[in-house]
Amino acid sequence: MALFSKLFGGGKTPEASPPETYKDFAIFAVPLKESDGWRISARIEKDGQTYTLIRADVIQSKEQADAASIAKAKQMIDEQGDRLFS
Repeated sequence: MALFSKLFGGGKTPEASPPETYKDFAIFAVPLKESDGWRISARIEKDGQTYTLIRADVIQSKEQADAASIAKAKQMIDEQGDRLFS
């Protein structure tokens, strides 16, 4: 059971930042704590739909990971727009 807890975060939901609005999407930076830093992760929402972005990049500080998570989410929105939810 411990293996599943490690793989899936042990049931803990990472604390999200306050949302940032970008092109009618709400972006929540939710970096994931790793042993060597913070993994880039964000939740993108629009009209009741949610997309979770998780990148392989790991950054040393939480503040930098928050900023990078928002930047990657904006890039995804620019590239895919509403297709994120398809």
